[in-house]
Amino acid sequence: MTVHSRPRVSLAELLPYAAQTTPEAIALITDEGSFTYSELDEKSNAVASALLDLGLERGQVVSLFGQNSMRWLTTYHGILKAGGVVNPINVMLSGPELSFVLSDCAAVGLFIGAAEAERIRSHLSQTGLEFMVTLDADWDRLVDEASNFEIPEVDRGPTELGSIGYTSGTTGHPKGAMQSLQSVLLNCAYTATMHGKVASDIVFSALPLAHVYGNVAVNGTLLAGGTVVLKERFDAVDVLKTIEAEKITVVEGVPAMYAMMLARHEVESTDFRSLRVSTVGGQTFSPIVIEKWESLTHAPLLELWGMTEVSGLGTTHSACAPSAPGSIGVSLPTMDLAIVPMDGSASTVPNGEPGELVVRGPLVMLGYFGNPEATTETIDSEGWLHTGDVATLDDTGHVRIVDRLKDVIFTGGYNVYPAEIERVIAEHEDVALVAVGRQPDEVKGEIAVAHIILREGATTTVEDILKFCADRLAAYKRPRRVYFRQSLPTTSSGKIMRRELGNPIVGDEQQ
Repeated sequence: MTVHSRPRVSLAELLPYAAQTTPEAIALITDEGSFTYSELDEKSNAVASALLDLGLERGQVVSLFGQNSMRWLTTYHGILKAGGVVNPINVMLSGPELSFVLSDCAAVGLFIGAAEAERIRSHLSQTGLEFMVTLDADWDRLVDEASNFEIPEVDRGPTELGSIGYTSGTTGHPKGAMQSLQSVLLNCAYTATMHGKVASDIVFSALPLAHVYGNVAVNGTLLAGGTVVLKERFDAVDVLKTIEAEKITVVEGVPAMYAMMLARHEVESTDFRSLRVSTVGGQTFSPIVIEKWESLTHAPLLELWGMTEVSGLGTTHSACAPSAPGSIGVSLPTMDLAIVPMDGSASTVPNGEPGELVVRGPLVMLGYFGNPEATTETIDSEGWLHTGDVATLDDTGHVRIVDRLKDVIFTGGYNVYPAEIERVIAEHEDVALVAVGRQPDEVKGEIAVAHIILREGATTTVEDILKFCADRLAAYKRPRRVYFRQSLPTTSSGKIMRRELGNPIVGDEQQ
C-alpha cells in the first residue's frame, strides 16, 4: 500500500503511514513483547494477504472475538486493508449471544481467542462461517503462509461501511451499529487532538479493543505516533506498577478502574510524575473520584462521553482547557449537539434544564444493520441521533449527564436518578465503589437500592450509609436498602451493569 500523507479515508492507512514515517518507533507494548510500527504494518499486511487468499471480497464481514493482544490489533487493521468490514465483538458474550451476532451481520470469518473458542465452539455450527482462525499458533501459521505482503489498494469512499459494533442489548437482542470508515478515523483523530496526544506519549489502556472507547484510545495514540501499553485485563495493582515502570503519560479508563486503584494502599506510594493526563468515560460517577485522583497524580482527569452509535466519543475536554468539574466536556469537532424535551416534542430546552441529549454529524452511525425500524426510532428525519441520556447544557457548551432515561427510578410519583445517589454515596470515605439499582415495591412502585464495595479494613455499617444519605439527599431520593458486596457486575469495558445488580448472594441488607 503506497502512502504519501496521513490517513484520509480510514484506519487502513494508519500503519502504512506510520511505518513510512517512523518505522522503528515502538508502537505497542504487551506482555508478549514490544512491537514497532513497521512490525505491526507487516503483520497486518500478512493478515490482509491471508484473507484475500481465503477469498474475502470487498465489503464482507469478518468478526473479532478475543482478549486484547497484538494479534487482535493487527487483525483489525488487516481486515480493513483487505477491504473487509470489521465486526469487533464483546468478549464476555455467551455462545448463543455470539452466534446471534455472527448470524445477524452475516460474518464470513471469525478470528477468536483460544480460550474463547474452547468455551463457545459448539454454538458456531449454525452461523454460516466460511473460516475460523484462533488467535494463537493457528494465527501465526496463517500469517507465515500468506502469499503476498504487498496488498492491492482498495479504493473506498469515506462514507462506506467500515465496521459494525453491537450495542449491549439491554432490551432484546443487541443491534449492530454501522460505522463508516470516516466516522472511526475522525473519532480517533479528534479525540487524540482534544487530549493533546503526541509522539512522545506512552499511553496505558486495559480497555477492551472491541469497545469503541478502547479502539479510539489505542488507534488515536497510534495516529499521533505514540506508544500504547496494552493489557489483556485490568488489575489495579498491576496498573499502578506499570504507570511507574513504563513512565506512563496518559491513562485511559472507566470510573470503576479509578475507584479500584484509589482503594488500594499502593496508590499512595506510586510515582505518578510521568503522568500528564488521564481520561475517564463509560458512565456517570462522583466528582470525588476526580478530586482524589488529581490530588494524587497532579494531572487532570478528563471526563468524556460516547457510544457505539457515534463510533467512540461524542464529547470530551481539551487537555489545555480550564476544568469544568462534573461535565463530560464539549462536542467533538464537526458534531452538533442539543438538549431536547424528554417527551419527544420538537423543540429544545433552556440551558441548565434536563432533557434528552441528541447529536448530529459525520461521527453518527449509518444506521442499525438490517434493522431500519430501530434506525428510524433512533435517528430522526433531521439526522439527530437520540442518545437516551438525560443531560443539561450550560452557556459555555459543556454537557452534564444526569442519567440514562432507561435507568430512571419511578418511586412514589417522583423521578429518582441513580447517578445522583451514586455521586453522594461515593463521597463517603469508606466507599470504594457504589452502584444504585431498583427493586419493585408494593407501595412506591419502585425503590432505590445501593450496592456498595467498601474499602479495605472499613467498618462502616448500613445505618452509617443511610445516615450519610439522609444528611445529603431529599427523602424521596434516598436508597431504601443497602447491600455490602464483594464485587459488582460489569461489562468487558468495566462499566457497571445496573440492570444486573439483583440481590447479592452475600451482603448486608437494610429495609
